[in-house]
Amino acid sequence: MSPTEAATADLQDLAVLWSTGEAQAHDVVEAACAALVAGLDSPALRILAGYTRAEAAYEVPDLLPVALDELGLVFYPRDSEAGREAAVRALAHQMLAGRLTPRELALRIHQRYGHQLPLAERLAMLDDEYDIVGYGDTTLAQLDAEVIAEAQRLTR
Repeated sequence: MSPTEAATADLQDLAVLWSTGEAQAHDVVEAACAALVAGLDSPALRILAGYTRAEAAYEVPDLLPVALDELGLVFYPRDSEAGREAAVRALAHQMLAGRLTPRELALRIHQRYGHQLPLAERLAMLDDEYDIVGYGDTTLAQLDAEVIAEAQRLTR
């Protein structure tokens, strides 16, 4: 994956995580800066990347959809099922990139969506299994491997 493709994927992931409450507005600004450095460019992206941390909370909600549209990316409205599913995939990407541990991924998915999102049900179940890992035959390494496999399945 080229640096531009990676920055595009990161920006898309951060945008969906922001729209589902999993990331802060200043995280989106940092992703916009990284996208510009990697070679992505659009008028709204340049403005977005120029926001201060204090401005981000107020300005990102209005400008992010415009920037994503200019780049041909998808903006997911808050509380949409498609947005929740995209957020699960974005968190899986983060885990596969080493930004989260398998345990953290399963826990965040379970805390945010419980057993209510069919796409994430397996991860929620695996989080339950982490809680009882010492009482059965399954090891921590086996659970981690199962979470990694599920994350890989989700990101395909």
